Amino acid sequence: MVIDGSQGEGGGQILRTSLALAIITNQPLRIERIRAKRDKPGLRRQHLVAVRAAADISGGKLTGDEVGSRELEFQPQAARPGRYHFDIGSAGSTTLVLQTILPPLLLAEGHSTIELTGGTHNPFAPPADFLQQAFLPLLNRMGAKVSFDVERFGFYPAGGGKVHIEIAATGSLTPLRLVERGEIRRRLCRAIVANLPQHIGRRELATVAAALDWPEECLELRKDEGCFVGVGNVVNLEIESEHVTEVFTGFGRRGVAAEKVAGEAAAEAKRYLDAGVPVGEHLADQLLLPLALAGGGEYVTLPPSSHLRTNADIIRRFLNVRIGMDELPTGNWRIVVEGRT
Repeated sequence: MVIDGSQGEGGGQILRTSLALAIITNQPLRIERIRAKRDKPGLRRQHLVAVRAAADISGGKLTGDEVGSRELEFQPQAARPGRYHFDIGSAGSTTLVLQTILPPLLLAEGHSTIELTGGTHNPFAPPADFLQQAFLPLLNRMGAKVSFDVERFGFYPAGGGKVHIEIAATGSLTPLRLVERGEIRRRLCRAIVANLPQHIGRRELATVAAALDWPEECLELRKDEGCFVGVGNVVNLEIESEHVTEVFTGFGRRGVAAEKVAGEAAAEAKRYLDAGVPVGEHLADQLLLPLALAGGGEYVTLPPSSHLRTNADIIRRFLNVRIGMDELPTGNWRIVVEGRT
């Protein structure tokens, strides 16, 4: 299988999905022009860790696994459940490394324990809170048995975070249908401030409260710095509904006002709430592969991103599934997965 890493959105998701499905289908793989549309093309450190993790869990053979490489060859074998530890050695995303190895280990015949060290909260990657509150509960509803615990937070640029994952043998996944959000049961805005002035978090909470008209009981400032590495700041908005929980995150960064950071997360949450869909833009990306492995499912979401469309194209290369994307009269979209893997 030859995959063009410059197609579609041209980023790291092509690499991660291809590696996971190469293991699951026992398909030798060559990826060319890796991350060709990024400012720094080729494999960065977190991508290299993901590549080598894929080889470790499958006994696979690699060619081109070095930082900066734009071409990779991978000859996988079946996933081998066991105990693994992968250290990114930077603030690179632990959740993106997990995204690569979780699907094959889910379908392996045995229990796996994974420890990952690196970044838990950094831009352009799903934060740990998103996996805990939004994605994994839905995956477990599909028949998986995955637990995810954050032992230490790790922010950019220090990294040093640590997560612990337990994956029970699943064998197969069952389809999931998410076409209605249901009644909103809980709303929470949590500002996390690590080794920075607390007024940053208070300003973020005030910004979200004003933008979404959320009362005081929906606001929380977390400042227990015993589990934080380095300095960092994020603001998380959790919206728990009858059928799904969504998480929206603003990432603090040098030179950007707290009000802007919180405003970005609030705007994303407002767009989701106004649309009335159950599945937000980023969760839509994450759900596609599990539904394809289950052989079916559907969800209603916002207009599909180029990230989602590219992921669908890669999945179709490996699996015998149909992925349909249809616009509804409301302007929202229905994503339907059909077929057997």
